[in-house]
Amino acid sequence: MKYYIIAGERSGDLHAGNLIKSVKQRDSEAQFQGFGGDYMEEAGAKISVHYRDLAFMGFLEVLLNIRTINGYLKQCKAEISNYNPDAIILVDYAGFNLKIAAFAKKEGIPVFYYISPKVWAWNQGRAKKIKKRVDHMLTIMPFEKDFYKKFDWEVEYVGNPVLDAVKGYELDSSIMNRLTDYVAVLPGSRKQELLGVLPTLNELVKLFPDRHFAIAAVNNLPDMLYAEINSNDNVTLVEGHTYELLAGARAAIVTSGTATLETAMWEIPQMVIYKTSTISYAIAKNLIMVPYISLVNLIANKLVVKELIQKDLNIKNLQGELTLLLENADYRNEMINNYKAIKKELDIGRASDNAADIIVRESKKREQS
Repeated sequence: MKYYIIAGERSGDLHAGNLIKSVKQRDSEAQFQGFGGDYMEEAGAKISVHYRDLAFMGFLEVLLNIRTINGYLKQCKAEISNYNPDAIILVDYAGFNLKIAAFAKKEGIPVFYYISPKVWAWNQGRAKKIKKRVDHMLTIMPFEKDFYKKFDWEVEYVGNPVLDAVKGYELDSSIMNRLTDYVAVLPGSRKQELLGVLPTLNELVKLFPDRHFAIAAVNNLPDMLYAEINSNDNVTLVEGHTYELLAGARAAIVTSGTATLETAMWEIPQMVIYKTSTISYAIAKNLIMVPYISLVNLIANKLVVKELIQKDLNIKNLQGELTLLLENADYRNEMINNYKAIKKELDIGRASDNAADIIVRESKKREQS
């Protein structure tokens, strides 16, 4: 079988890479081509565009780069036509991937969507459009099955790949031994995310001169973005070892996204932060239909971790919350107990294996029909 697969960010690349491996275990002749990153490439996919070139976030940022995005859409469609895959696998990255799903539908190519677009968060009516374009939706959040049932669509919950990644990860002790008694800081993997949060975090580390801060840096962003905060004596940049960074931390400060759930799976007390452009935030605030932005809180359906968003992301709130996370034992223990309950709910076996079972089964069924 030939598959065209698309992931538009780091976490999607990681989960797509694991999915490729699982599909190949079930179909030794499976071939993969598409847009993605290093994990997908290492798993054997031929990658023509790296996700770092696709990483536009926020309404304003997407609008400003619309010509570039449209250029990549045109390239992607041409590649699919030339490659003539048996199926297309889309991984998260809704804005881009749903356009490709519409193209695939017209071309008669079956579409598997692994990691559902977050249509439950805003403009829920989009679920009807997705249902028309996607043949098989493979969700990673338990509550998504009930959400899609409202639109008369039976989707498959396949487990959560974040839990799989944490459970199957072998920590590098040589990395962990370099750091002790520190706060992990995960400021994000996109330039816009860092520009939004690092100036305020730089103020914070100065208020805790005796506390070490280890910051997760990504190699596809310029070093200059980290230069100011890295000039503090109590700051260390750690590149490419996020799980080691989390596993040994006393507490964590995490930009909203998949990393919040990763932090919870490592059972590290955390606060969630987020800041974007004023225009993007104003638009999002009027559209969002869920009470939280953190995956941890959404899955638990209650406030488990503090969320400091936009104006709430200020030095006073950061200082107060970090003090709680570091020093209040009851506060820490309650958060960790909530993490354990979330892990129990998510664990139904490896998500990539469950998804691969469906993809290979349905693809072979179609081939034989």
